[in-house]
Amino acid sequence: MKTINLVLGIHNHQPIGNFDHVLEDGYQKAYKPFLDILGKFPKVKVSQHYTGFLLEWLKENHHEIFTQLGKLVKSGQVDLMTGGFYEPILAVIPDKDKLGQIRKLSSYLEKSFGQTPTGMWLAERVWEQHIVKPIADSGVKWVVIDDTHFKYVGLKDEDLLGYYVTEEQGKTTNIFPISKMLRYTIPFQTVEKTIEFLRSISSEEGNRIAVYADDGEKFGIWPNTYKHVYEDGWLERFFSALEANSDWIRIIHFSEALDKVKPIGRVYLQNASYAEMLQWALPPELFLKYEEFENRLKGAGLFDNYEEFVRGGYWRNFLAKYPESNNIHKKMIRLSERAHSLEHKGVKVDRVLDKVWASQCNDPYWHGIFGGLYLPNLRYPVYKNLIQAEVELDKLEHRPKLTVSHEDFDKDGFEEVLVESNVIDAYFKPEEGAALFELDYKPVPFNLLDIISRRPEGYHKRLTHQVKPESEGGAIHSIHDMVVSKESGLEKLLNYDWYRRASFIDHFIGKSTLEEFAAAKYDELGDFVNQPYTRKILHRGNKVQLQFSREGFVSAGGKVPVRLTKEFEFKAGSSVIVSRYRLQNLGDAPLDVDFGVEFNFGLMAGDAYDRYYRINGSKPVDSRLRSSGTTEGVSTVSLTDEWQGVEAKVEVDSPQVLWRFPIETVSLSESGFERVYQSSVVFLHSRLRLEKEYKINFKHGIGKIR
Repeated sequence: MKTINLVLGIHNHQPIGNFDHVLEDGYQKAYKPFLDILGKFPKVKVSQHYTGFLLEWLKENHHEIFTQLGKLVKSGQVDLMTGGFYEPILAVIPDKDKLGQIRKLSSYLEKSFGQTPTGMWLAERVWEQHIVKPIADSGVKWVVIDDTHFKYVGLKDEDLLGYYVTEEQGKTTNIFPISKMLRYTIPFQTVEKTIEFLRSISSEEGNRIAVYADDGEKFGIWPNTYKHVYEDGWLERFFSALEANSDWIRIIHFSEALDKVKPIGRVYLQNASYAEMLQWALPPELFLKYEEFENRLKGAGLFDNYEEFVRGGYWRNFLAKYPESNNIHKKMIRLSERAHSLEHKGVKVDRVLDKVWASQCNDPYWHGIFGGLYLPNLRYPVYKNLIQAEVELDKLEHRPKLTVSHEDFDKDGFEEVLVESNVIDAYFKPEEGAALFELDYKPVPFNLLDIISRRPEGYHKRLTHQVKPESEGGAIHSIHDMVVSKESGLEKLLNYDWYRRASFIDHFIGKSTLEEFAAAKYDELGDFVNQPYTRKILHRGNKVQLQFSREGFVSAGGKVPVRLTKEFEFKAGSSVIVSRYRLQNLGDAPLDVDFGVEFNFGLMAGDAYDRYYRINGSKPVDSRLRSSGTTEGVSTVSLTDEWQGVEAKVEVDSPQVLWRFPIETVSLSESGFERVYQSSVVFLHSRLRLEKEYKINFKHGIGKIR
């Protein structure tokens, strides 16, 4: 009789800081009902992976699932997988953190369920060959990754019915290829489709292995899956079919496969992830070309024959595609190095490292259909952990209350200027307008400039080609096949920023309106916004002074040379940045122009009742942070966040015209296109006749309100 060995793996994950109602929904619709159904079919074995944050939440909020899972583990029906505790992209974190994260989750599983995991789940299946050594050093014997990885190095479907050994610096581990066919049939196609496929790959020898491993959220949380999987009985039918065919479908765990079946051979894999991830990592114009190319191949009936040669980008390119992601990553690396340096000296840094590890949670570092880069509520806890880690490191290192340094923080070949005190961090980028791109307030802790600029995404063109998901013949659409929106008219919000949103951005504008400026479709007359400034750093007692200067041009009836100098003053123990602007007309004739300074405030919620504007001390009629408007004669603008208990403020010594408006992105999630509030822009400007010199001063600060 022909038989097949089937290994089933389920990966359950929630990012740190996700809303309680989202986690509760996951528990009610996926995690609990899956185990309930699984318990009815004792012959069905499943390897399960839960990330550390999710396990901690479940233990605190639904301890009964721990008891339920423990019984399934004890009976041998469930085999637990380890991995990075906070689900990091293993390839892009320091090796010591790789080991630490895996060992932390393994220890947690041993303590909670009495089982020592032998294999691991690799976050987003992002593979780089160098990770083999730390994986092996952690004691992990096997890893599951997509069959796509194997096909990129020339292996065919018939070569992937088993597992391989791979090696790095003499250290080895075993890798199982996940069947793409099974990923797409389970649970979206009929049960019969999966059984037919398994029969087609069964053999007389009985030594073939078929691997299914994918997100547990597919079983209840993805759109329309709860009804399909549970209410319509798909999962019960699937498990029933497996038990009914158990004479030729032999369900085993990964660990059993290592004992029962010999490896196919040795293999070395390219840098890869699953196919969709590699497309998402591409720049938007290449995203569209890739999509067009793939569709042409499919239309010509060529794709299946040449699939191994069709691939997208590289996961690390998210760090180039999104400077905001790179910002988080480089701050994390910087703090990890500081922590491990202290650890090497014998200082106990366990609490600090755990915060650094929490900040390595992968979701806010990338974006596709999944990935939480565009979501402020997922970036917020990452920065919170980073800033808390930094505060503790400052104490352990006995750092001065105010320091300034210039270093290539973001690793782009140019130095940034970093002012760090016991109250705030203020990071400036001289090469891009000497703008303030990070402002951390440590007492809360919070990064006021944790915002994402509006940029084109390859999927934006699909907004005009929306379809409603429908069930056909017992099958439902996968997320990858659906195009739905959470609200109508989102295509009207597709405005793109030509510079990174930050603070202390210097604008010379023509006769533009608020609406044009907000849409980034206005006349910028100067060449200062994202251009290089020179820098000078001065230390004076308990103060630090920065001076940035640029000699540029303003195009107003000809190119007029203008020198713009802005000085910043910081004091130890203060969260106020004092800035002094000086504009000098280096030409022969007066310059009539509208000059202003842009500030951004990322307070996470544009419509929340407890987040609002005050202008000259009073709330405007519409005080929401998502509101837009023009106000003349403004000397003070403040934005209050009662939820965090902070207020950010800008004061100016000469009354200005205020333009205020939100930065809102349009991104794609598993539930469709959505509008996401990123920041509130405060643009203080005035019309001036610049004959020789113009001066204006600002105070920009953030503090507690309770």
